[in-house]
Amino acid sequence: MEPTRITEIRLMAVQDELSAREPIFHRPEHGTTRAAFELMTDAEFWEVGASGRRYSRAHVLDILEERYGQSIEENWETQDFFCQEVAPDTYLLTYTLLQGSRTTRRATLWRRTTGEWKIVYHQGTVVESP
Repeated sequence: MEPTRITEIRLMAVQDELSAREPIFHRPEHGTTRAAFELMTDAEFWEVGASGRRYSRAHVLDILEERYGQSIEENWETQDFFCQEVAPDTYLLTYTLLQGSRTTRRATLWRRTTGEWKIVYHQGTVVESP
């Protein structure tokens, strides 16, 4: 039932770079300020949350600014990365995120512009228990 998902050898370096940035907005080494998050995201960024709701870039930035105004501790695990090139310098990275008892499938659309990675789109979907 599951698709075969094996990243092409030529994309392994891209997958390594991008997987080091996931889960997005939860890697303090890439920044924890609104300005840093603005630099990470494309001007047209938007996301679909696990609830199915759509969120604008401005809304996500507001939430992140509020979240990082407090101390947070997260113990999350990423696995099962897969990277596809969908257009020149544009890549879809998918993976599984384990958040304690909650498991989600994640998809992030990344674009490399002038040597910098920008997040164009992100989605998280909760995995239902069998």
